[in-house]
This record gives sequence, C-alpha cells and structure tokens, in this order.
Amino acid sequence: MVKIEVLIKEGKVSRIRELEIQRYVSFFENSYRDNLKHCEAVAGRFPRWSIISGYYAMHDITKLLLAKKFRLKIDMKVHSTTIKVLREVIKNKVLVNLMEKGYSEFVYLANDLAGAKRERIKSQYYTGTEFMREEYEKRSREFIGTVVKPYLEKIEALVGDMK
Repeated sequence: MVKIEVLIKEGKVSRIRELEIQRYVSFFENSYRDNLKHCEAVAGRFPRWSIISGYYAMHDITKLLLAKKFRLKIDMKVHSTTIKVLREVIKNKVLVNLMEKGYSEFVYLANDLAGAKRERIKSQYYTGTEFMREEYEKRSREFIGTVVKPYLEKIEALVGDMK
C-alpha cells in the first residue's frame, strides 16, 4: 500500500485549505447525487452511460468522504489515486472511529470502487448492437442495485450529516 504522505509528495494528493473546504465539499455533495440521478434515469435507454454515471457517483462520494473527513483532495491520476487513498485510510483503521459497524465490512469499499471502475471502462467501449444494448441494460440495472446504491449508502453513513 502507498502511504498518503508519499502521494502528497508525488503531487497526487494535497491537503484542502480552510478557505476551499466548503466549496469542495459542496461540489461533491451535489455531483455524486447528480450522477446517481442520471444513472437511474438513463438505465433503460442508455445503459452504457448509466454504468458510467453510477461509477462516477461512487467516485465522487468517495472524494467527498476524503475531503470532508480527512481534508484530502485528489489532484492527479484521480481514479487510481482515489482508490489508493481509500484503501490506505481503511488499512490504517481510521474509518473504524467513524462508524459503528465492524471494520471488516468496510474493507470491501475499496474493492467495490475498483470493480466499478473496471465495469465503467468495459461499458464505455462496447459496440452498439441490439444484443449488447439489452445486455448492458440488464448489467446497468444490476450494477445500480448491487454495487452503486449499497456503496453510496455505506459512504453516506461514514460521511454523516449529509444535506
């Protein structure tokens, strides 16, 4: 695992300044919700974009958690760095103090986000046949119900005091 301090030295992560924090948090509070609404709204007609939006809802709420609870901002290689930082805070058991549930349940958060990124990449480049559209509609609805929503609920509980 990569230490957060190393990621800061590499310029991939930075500390959010006091004057920036509210604007940054507000952006991600709105962004993850917009992505979730889009994900649900286009699941039938545009399932490929539904999966992509679902992933971005997960990605943005993770960045919200990192900003709000740890004052960390992801600056470079945002997808892989976000997953690395989430794994690091879980590894260090920092999240344990933020939740009532057991540590082991939340180890899966980073794995869910990494899996969602892979699904987003696959769906972004599929060919547009009718069979594949139907297949991705099914995958999209399953992805929303079994990955996106459960992940968001867990992170919302960790972030707390969401608007």
